[in-house]
This record gives sequence, C-alpha cells and structure tokens, in this order.
Amino acid sequence: MQHKLRDTWAKGAGAVNAWLAIPSPVTAEIAAMQDFDSVTVDLQHGLNDYQIALSMLQAISTSDKTALVRVPWNEPGIIMKLLDAGALGVICPMINTRADAEAFVGACRYTPEGYRSAGPTRAMLVHGADYIAKANDAVVTLAMIETKEALDNVAEIVATPGLTGIYVGPSDLSLSLGYGPGMDHTRPEMVDAIMAIRDACKAAGVKVGIHCGTTAYARDMIAEGFDLTTISSDLRAYAAAMGQITTDMRA
Repeated sequence: MQHKLRDTWAKGAGAVNAWLAIPSPVTAEIAAMQDFDSVTVDLQHGLNDYQIALSMLQAISTSDKTALVRVPWNEPGIIMKLLDAGALGVICPMINTRADAEAFVGACRYTPEGYRSAGPTRAMLVHGADYIAKANDAVVTLAMIETKEALDNVAEIVATPGLTGIYVGPSDLSLSLGYGPGMDHTRPEMVDAIMAIRDACKAAGVKVGIHCGTTAYARDMIAEGFDLTTISSDLRAYAAAMGQITTDMRA
C-alpha cells in the first residue's frame, strides 16, 4: 500500500499537502504530478461532490501521493463512502469535543476499534486484497480544530484513541475567537492559540497540521514543529496565475 505521507512522517519530516477545490480529474492529476506528499480533495468548501471526487481519487492514484479527502461534515455515511472509494485519509471539520472525535474515528475504523461498515469497493482494488486487515493502521484521521469550544477541549480531543492528529482551520478558528477570518496569523492571541494546539498534539504524541496562505508561512510552521502544511488551494493558485498573466499583459 503506497503511503507517501506516512513515509514522510516516518522520516521525521514535515509533509506538504495539495488542496483541490476545483472539480476536475485533470487538475487533480496535475497536482499529483508535483512534489507533494499528499493531495486532498475538498468536499466541504471545495466545489466537489462524491462522483467527481471518485474520479479525482482515480487520477491521484496514478502517482505515489497519499490521497486524502476533507468531508463536508462529521457524518459516517460520506466518510465511509469516500474511504471505500480509495481515500487513505480523512480530514473532518468542526470537531469540537471528545465525543465528536470518537464518532469520527469510529467511522474510519473497522470493528473492534470502530464501526466502519465492510465494503471497500474500490479501496480493495487499489490497496490490495488484504485491505480490511490493514486499513485501521493505514487510514489517516485528522480532526479539524477551528472553534473556541474545540480549543478549550483540545487536550481531550487529542487523547481520542485512533486519532492520527489535528488539522488547524485557522480562518474559522480566528472567526470563532472574534478576530475575523484569515490565515497566516501574526496576532499574538491567534499565534498563542495555534501553538497551544500544537503543544497539545506533541504532548499526546499525535500529528498536527495547518492550512496556510503562503509558502513562507508554511515553512515557518514546519520549523515550529507542524507535521503537515497545506498552502492555499488549486483554485486560488489558478486565479492568482491567471490574474498575473493579465496584469503583465495590461501593464
């Protein structure tokens, strides 16, 4: 089972993750050709539904990149369906309590560690006939902390058995704390909150990731001990590149 993300972590390195909001197997394939460790199909705020996500997962499978998905919500049906489609990891939004985290992890793991239903239709094709035996150890589970409630409960959340780690949603977290949305925070209160999440993860021995707006900030976060960084998204990168072309031409 190819798992570049876990291989990167095993080396003690910080991983770099691509983020796909555009519903296209072509852009997914392009992202998977680049030197990322993982590629995430976003079904929450991205423009993707299940059917296009399946095609994008197929495109990612042509590479050695770990295919992740961000699900729309902490709902077992879509979590299990995307894992059956071949995703090797799930990022789940709005995990606010230990109970939320337990429900999320349980949906990603087969009995006796969880309650995932057995029927890995595509997953068994691409990850091997012994997929069910390996899946509990292979699937990455990242709970998003992005509210004040979650921040207050972070020590309990990171102690959830089977949870791979935390993925910080800086924009919603900032909004929840009363500072307005945004990424790449330098406000002391936001930096303290983000680092408190990091520290809780390190104390619990789980991974910690964060969504970033720039490569400079992402490199700083890796230097600060973050295990996974995402820089922007395919949609934002495309818009910025197209904008730069027209700006250059109209100058």
